[in-house]
Amino acid sequence: MNQWMELADQVLDGKELTNEEALSILDCPDDDVLLLMHAAFQIRKRYYGKKVKLNMIMNAKSGLCPENCGYCSQSSISNAEIDSYRMVNKDSLLEGARRAAELNVGTYCIVASGRGPSNKEVDQVVDAVKEIKDTYGLKICACLGILKPEQAVRLKEAGVDRYNHNLNTSARNHDNITTSHTYDDRVNTVEVAKESGLSPCSGVIVGMKETRQDVVDIANSLKALDADSIPVNFLHAIKGTPLEGVDELNPLYCLKVLALFRFINPTKEIRISGGREVNLGSLQPLGLYAANSIFVGDYLTTIGQEETEDHKMLVDLGFEVESVEEMKEQLALNK
Repeated sequence: MNQWMELADQVLDGKELTNEEALSILDCPDDDVLLLMHAAFQIRKRYYGKKVKLNMIMNAKSGLCPENCGYCSQSSISNAEIDSYRMVNKDSLLEGARRAAELNVGTYCIVASGRGPSNKEVDQVVDAVKEIKDTYGLKICACLGILKPEQAVRLKEAGVDRYNHNLNTSARNHDNITTSHTYDDRVNTVEVAKESGLSPCSGVIVGMKETRQDVVDIANSLKALDADSIPVNFLHAIKGTPLEGVDELNPLYCLKVLALFRFINPTKEIRISGGREVNLGSLQPLGLYAANSIFVGDYLTTIGQEETEDHKMLVDLGFEVESVEEMKEQLALNK
């Protein structure tokens, strides 16, 4: 038995990785990556079988953000050429939901730029969510920025299932990425969502000049936060942002990162998110041996893979798309 299978067996028996073991995954020799992914799949299979969760983003408000996040084309310090608009109307949110239902997507993600939502913007989301739930039965994830407790309660009461607020990077690296809010601001927002009964979703962006130790630390931080869903983004460096031209990733390293997150967070939804097409390239299918969830369609200001190609990839892998009902049952089991 290879070392990765031995480590996977230990994880399945309830062992937590040491820091040295976690770093060894990121330092796995390239020639051994297939062995590593096979081991990660044993953990994934225990909790999720061959099911894949599909997610789709509705960019409900674009640009106009006062924050200074170095990776983001919508930030106040970005010169990227993007469409900027205020919160879309209810009909647009419903149309996005209809498209998600057509694609057999389980989770519809309503995302808005900005530091945090105004009460009027929360009103708009609440109004649309009630009808989306009644009409399509989709699982709803909202991502609206720093959230006040009373806003979180309103979203929960309206039928929002999950709230996303990514930690993005380690506490040590945070100030190298943004200074307009703190790392603790992000942690507190996830806690506010949890306290209201919303399922917490929080993840990472890899490739922002962080060290391997930073990647291990953020994986452990998300474990401590008990995030139900962990989006793993790989930096797609956009022209006009401070991180323009940063290119630190390669497909094999991205696979090691996904394996690391599965080993550290064995029971959680690990979602391959933004930048997968650019950074994983032709190795995208292998990522699903560690992850059990992907976005289909476009992201916020970048283009994703054609939806038909995503579905074909899943069929070729012999995986099955998980229904909304199955997703809710699995979440209850993993709690």
